[in-house]
Amino acid sequence: MEPKNLEGKITLNLDRPTTSEVDLSEVAIQLHPLDDVAIVKKTVLPGLIIKTEGRVVKARQLVQPGHKVAIKSVAQGEPVRRYGQIIGFASQPITEGDHVHSHNLEVQQFSRDYAFATEIPQVLFVPEEERRTFQGYLRPDGRVGTRNYLAIIGSVNCSASAIRAIEARFTPEVMQQFPNVDGVIGLTHKNGCGMRHGSDAIEQLQLTLAGFALHPNVGGYLLVGLGCETNQIREMIAGQGLDVYGHKMGIEPLFLTIQESGGIAKTVVAAEKMIMGILPKVNQAQRTAQPASKLVVALQCGGSDGWSGVTANPALGFAMDEVVRNGGTAVLSETPEIYGAEHLLTRRARNVEVGQKLVERIKWWEHYTSINGQDLDNNPSPGNKLGGLTTIFEKSLGAAAKGGNTPLNAVYKYAERITERGFVFMDTPGYDPVSATGQVAGGANLIVFTTGRGSVFGFKPSPCIKVATNNTMYENMSDDMDINAGKILGGVNPQEVGREIFEKVLAVASGEESKSEAQNIGEEEFNPWILGAML
Repeated sequence: MEPKNLEGKITLNLDRPTTSEVDLSEVAIQLHPLDDVAIVKKTVLPGLIIKTEGRVVKARQLVQPGHKVAIKSVAQGEPVRRYGQIIGFASQPITEGDHVHSHNLEVQQFSRDYAFATEIPQVLFVPEEERRTFQGYLRPDGRVGTRNYLAIIGSVNCSASAIRAIEARFTPEVMQQFPNVDGVIGLTHKNGCGMRHGSDAIEQLQLTLAGFALHPNVGGYLLVGLGCETNQIREMIAGQGLDVYGHKMGIEPLFLTIQESGGIAKTVVAAEKMIMGILPKVNQAQRTAQPASKLVVALQCGGSDGWSGVTANPALGFAMDEVVRNGGTAVLSETPEIYGAEHLLTRRARNVEVGQKLVERIKWWEHYTSINGQDLDNNPSPGNKLGGLTTIFEKSLGAAAKGGNTPLNAVYKYAERITERGFVFMDTPGYDPVSATGQVAGGANLIVFTTGRGSVFGFKPSPCIKVATNNTMYENMSDDMDINAGKILGGVNPQEVGREIFEKVLAVASGEESKSEAQNIGEEEFNPWILGAML
């Protein structure tokens, strides 16, 4: 059963805590008729009488906004439902009126009916001649950039300091000569050596770096290495087709190493000369009207709270349905954060094979966490729990709403090139910088990031739009939030906020600065996922 779409109006009263008798709708939201809990909108004090379904529930403890109050009693060991889905099991008897959280709700294994490809949604696509457009950079391979950067990409951490010194040469005064270039960015990381030569870890790192070198938001690049690292630049160029594909793209694989160049100072001078030689060509790119079908939007959530699955994530889902209806692509990721909700995605898989591929990734993560002495319920984080989320199942059910309600067309491994349109999934960790790095390496030319506790995430070369889940955080962090989905709790329809997000996506894709871009945030978030042991 799908989580209920929140199409009605929800009114949030932020008066002082209620202590008398009230209707449930005044103080909390029951998201589905089968739910055992309601999400509290305003502080509930012990003794409050809550009227619901012709009966009364007496609050037994203080419950803060975003947290759950039991509206039904649940025996120990029995499942507890939110969104009409299992979010955990009662670790002790739960009485109606109880605060439901980590002290009385836990994760247990239970079987899910994957029902592969049995509930494939029908999509009413917008006719091509009526599809929305944005102003983007058309690249020779047909992909479209929303930005036009020159990237300095490190093969190994040993070249990171040299890259920062090179980047510093390209001041705003220098870049005034190149008005169509959004900047020279340094993409450094902490790896590139200490791994077995020829291993899967090296292959994945090279795939990731190559994805950025040939990204539609990158008009030119320079690879910088030390020289003796495991991740050899010449091997990466040949193995990832940077020479052959780059030639077709009109982007030659420029590179240098510090050892061959004679040290950092000489490397910086040589690199500056090389970059000044290619910037005029990068600057030739012009924005032109492009169909929204060229959008590839990465979906992220971080610093989530109890409202994420009620406001921002469903609204983003509506926006992504619009992207898909216009022929574009929405990329859901963070595999550990759809754990417990994957059965909702397998039902919408376009065929059995796509659904099975998603389950295979879930099984891989169960194995991966077990051999590393962890479990998938290590998530939610302490901040998530403070905001009202209790279990990974609860968090996942809310997070999956970002993907909207269109068919699941493909499942990709980390940093794999995204070629299918529509709603797709990429296997990544839940850690936002690592996850977004994989999505962008796969070709995502824009990111939308929902947050309830607050996040200052940005990501170059793909602009990041941040959506707040509640009014309080939006007002407190207004310099960092692009959209306020918290107004859904004040009566605004989620679809209206979804349309606002969709319009913001088109505007930012066309060159409007996101809040993170306005603060020049987004280089330090580059963080490739490294597999295996560090030697």
